[in-house]
Amino acid sequence: MAVVENSGSLGRNVENAKKGNLEEEKPAAAVNRDGNGDNNTDLQNGEILKNGTSDLAEILSKLNPMAKEFIPPSLANRSSENRKGRNKKYSQAKRKLNKKTGIAQSDDVIRNTIYVTYIDQKVTEEVLAGLFLSCGPIVDCRMCRDPTSALRFAFIEFHNEEAAKAALNLSGTILGFYPLKVVPSKTAIAPVNPTLLPKSDGEREMCSRTIYCANIHKKVTQAGVKLFFESSCGEIRRLRLLKDSQHPTQSAFVEFTMAESATAALNFSGAVLGSLPIRVAPSKTPVRRRAPRPAKH
Repeated sequence: MAVVENSGSLGRNVENAKKGNLEEEKPAAAVNRDGNGDNNTDLQNGEILKNGTSDLAEILSKLNPMAKEFIPPSLANRSSENRKGRNKKYSQAKRKLNKKTGIAQSDDVIRNTIYVTYIDQKVTEEVLAGLFLSCGPIVDCRMCRDPTSALRFAFIEFHNEEAAKAALNLSGTILGFYPLKVVPSKTAIAPVNPTLLPKSDGEREMCSRTIYCANIHKKVTQAGVKLFFESSCGEIRRLRLLKDSQHPTQSAFVEFTMAESATAALNFSGAVLGSLPIRVAPSKTPVRRRAPRPAKH
């Protein structure tokens, strides 16, 4: 009897096991009917990853790569020192410029200044100043040349505003071969150091034979400047080449033996010397001899 009972329980266990297997297979069959379960899981994971990447990209796009926390301390200190050095040089140059042109840029001086254009190349500063002298006392007359034109322009500063207004009536006056155009100036003439101005008739005569040449390439030597002007204009008596570490170019004062040579040199404004177009204008100051250096003991 015991054997029969055991066989009956064994049969019931087998039936229960079969029922359990059928119940476990039913959800799997349902999944297979709807689609691939693994593919759905992959798609969901891909969407999550895509959304997370988009959020991360948006966050990174709002970050400043030049912020302090992204710069190594060594580089941050170096860039700070460079900025301080540049700011210091800029401040020094600005103070130097303001000291030189601060007075010149005052409103009163600008109102006393006129701007004259269409000046014939054969007209000198003396002739131009003589024409406007009838309007009132002249403080300064500065003639320049445009490298792109055969004509010149000038700034004339009068002693008072009334004289400057009267000078506007001379617009259209023919001087040389062209009618002058006279308008109020928007800038003033940068003042010349009074100690450098001519102090005698002899020095004024020297100025008539002297030119001021600017925008000379730094690689051009004094011998090169002398050869350039002497081969085309005439003999040079004295030449002074000025170098300044604050500027990328040089300037020079060239004194010729004859005044005609200085006049001819004015026509070379805009000519290329080295690799830069030079600017040539009449000099307001003579080229004085350098003071002898004290002997070393």
